[in-house]
Amino acid sequence: MAVKIRLARRGRKKLAIFDLVVADARAPRDGRFIEKIGTYNPNSNPATIVLNETQALKWVMNGAQPTDTAKAILSYRGILYKKHLQVGVIKGAITQEQADAKFEAWKTEKETKIQTKSTSIQDSKDKSKASRLAAEAKVSAARAEVIAAKNKVEEEALVASVVEAINEVDESSEVEETEVAEAAVEETPATEEAAPAAEESAAEEPAAE
Repeated sequence: MAVKIRLARRGRKKLAIFDLVVADARAPRDGRFIEKIGTYNPNSNPATIVLNETQALKWVMNGAQPTDTAKAILSYRGILYKKHLQVGVIKGAITQEQADAKFEAWKTEKETKIQTKSTSIQDSKDKSKASRLAAEAKVSAARAEVIAAKNKVEEEALVASVVEAINEVDESSEVEETEVAEAAVEETPATEEAAPAAEESAAEEPAAE
């Protein structure tokens, strides 16, 4: 029976999560499997891989053939490198202690690279967020300036209209006062003419006696 290490899909649409399984090569992709040895989540950045390294190494040493994607995952987690070291131990090229020391050194270096990548991704996200906030702040400030300028223009227009209305009221008051003064001036001569006439009649009466 040919045995493969491959991915079995699960999860919802566009957010798929994969199980790393050992299955018969003749079984459907998401069908029956012999053993589940890990999970792979490509939705995170970097991708999240949970792997039972002991069982994965056991199946690889027993001749299970990984698919291309499964092979990349196993290589990323050092399973294929560990197989290479174990083959060297079996052939007597190195001791088990040397193989374990080499694998631990490789694993430490790999974890450092992963941590560096995660940190750089987070820093990039933080910088992008800060730049977006700064751009939004500039837009808000520009919008506030436009609104303030608009309000200032409206206030100036209102003040001008009020001043104009006051001036019109003052002009109309001045016109009315002028008309009243002119009317008073026109009435004054008639009164003065009547007064001399009365004086003349008063002066004429004694003369008649």
